Amino acid sequence: MSDLNFHLLLLLQFSLFFTNHVQALTSPSDISALKAFKASIKPSSIPSWSCLASWDFTTDPCTLPHRIHFTCGVTCSPDSTRVTQITLDPTGYSGTLTPQISQLTHLSTLDLSDNSFFGPIPSSISSLFYLQTLTLRSNSFSGSLTPSITKLKSLESLDISHNSLTGFLPNSLSSLSNLRRLDLSYNKITGSLPRLPPKLLELALKRNALSGPLSKSSFDGLTQLEVVELSENSLSGTLQSWFFLIPSLQQVDLANNHLTGVEIARPSSGRGGELVAVDLGFNRIEGYAPANFAAFPRLSSLSVRYNRLRGKIPVEYGKNKSLKRLYLDGNFLNGQPPPALLAGSSGISGSLGDNCLQGCPASAQLCLPSQKSNAICKQAYGGGRGRPTS
Repeated sequence: MSDLNFHLLLLLQFSLFFTNHVQALTSPSDISALKAFKASIKPSSIPSWSCLASWDFTTDPCTLPHRIHFTCGVTCSPDSTRVTQITLDPTGYSGTLTPQISQLTHLSTLDLSDNSFFGPIPSSISSLFYLQTLTLRSNSFSGSLTPSITKLKSLESLDISHNSLTGFLPNSLSSLSNLRRLDLSYNKITGSLPRLPPKLLELALKRNALSGPLSKSSFDGLTQLEVVELSENSLSGTLQSWFFLIPSLQQVDLANNHLTGVEIARPSSGRGGELVAVDLGFNRIEGYAPANFAAFPRLSSLSVRYNRLRGKIPVEYGKNKSLKRLYLDGNFLNGQPPPALLAGSSGISGSLGDNCLQGCPASAQLCLPSQKSNAICKQAYGGGRGRPTS
């Protein structure tokens, strides 16, 4: 046998040995879970060019390189033994999330967003102790948010927005001790907010059916909270002064609720000084426009439009140099607006229209649309623009 043939034979034997020993790198429980995951999805919803179509279990999911099979959708640990991420492409996959997902105990990311998954989120998901990111956005998941999800102590981001979740939020929600971002917007969640996770940065529950007042106990200890997005619910009562003094709060959207009052305290060192944008539009807020909003040094956008505010526009609003967008239209404000707001150098956009103001010229962009008729204003003030009824 020539040296060349001998070396070729050795190379062939090595190749066969290597192939036989890399076929089963992935944990058998992970392979079983991946098979169940794919089997729970309707074959007719799996396009031939999609990630799931490449999941061919005649090969090992974690073996590299992925030239033909498992080309996308799955990421494995550096030693190729455990599945650490499932990130599906948004192709309209339709099916349920198998309870056997719980076998992927090293999973850190599960992203099924922008597909057509339906049915409940399985309670067995609580076994995914290393899960940091759970993104189920824009599907058709239904049922209540399973309390078992609050056992995911490593979870940092939870996004199940744009689904069909119903029922109350779990009382144990604060057990998500590392959660930074929570987005459950565009569902049908009812009831009030329970105590929230202590490290939360962003809270979004827009367009649900939340009701009742905001309770201080729900927000206790949230020193890092920056964004609150609770618009288009049925929240009611008075928004109390503690709310805007949450230390790191920057953006608040509570528009389109049933709030009837708002209490604003002046910010102090370390409390409330970060506030940048507030939207309280389209509520039922009565009383005077809160002058203390002008005391927030970074406030650049304020909307209290289409409420039931009366009295004069606080002169302080014209003195706040950071304020660039001001929407007070659709109330019953009277008197003359602060001259500083109408000065060409103010740089303020927005609207003071549809009120009962005098001296707000139609030539000023800020005064559009036009003011309410005298008849409406007299009725609102019991016969005169300057005297509110009791």
